[in-house]
Amino acid sequence: MKVYMPDREWPEHYKPVLEELAKITDPVTGGDILDSGVIAGLEVSDDTLKVWLKFESHAEYNITGESAIAYSKIIGDIMERFALVKFQNVYVYDLKNNPVGVFENKKGYTIEDISPERA
Repeated sequence: MKVYMPDREWPEHYKPVLEELAKITDPVTGGDILDSGVIAGLEVSDDTLKVWLKFESHAEYNITGESAIAYSKIIGDIMERFALVKFQNVYVYDLKNNPVGVFENKKGYTIEDISPERA
């Protein structure tokens, strides 16, 4: 995992991911998830994206009310923008490395397989 820092020099293959993450709004602050400090780290490979969010446990996630709803929305937005569209596997973790969002394309679907007519 590469720890997210705004001024860090990122490898070229990370830049499109960061640009897309900057388009996701943090419902609590109204800013993007990079500027609001929600992203703790990421790892980008050819077919896999891993994102770590700055919250600590399922217990905290489940009891904090508004924050839990915000994190659920952020996780959903990450999945919607990256799963199958850009990566075959997408994992979202909390800071304790617990998976809070998982998409694995085990059957080899393509984005063309998911069409409005078939949904």
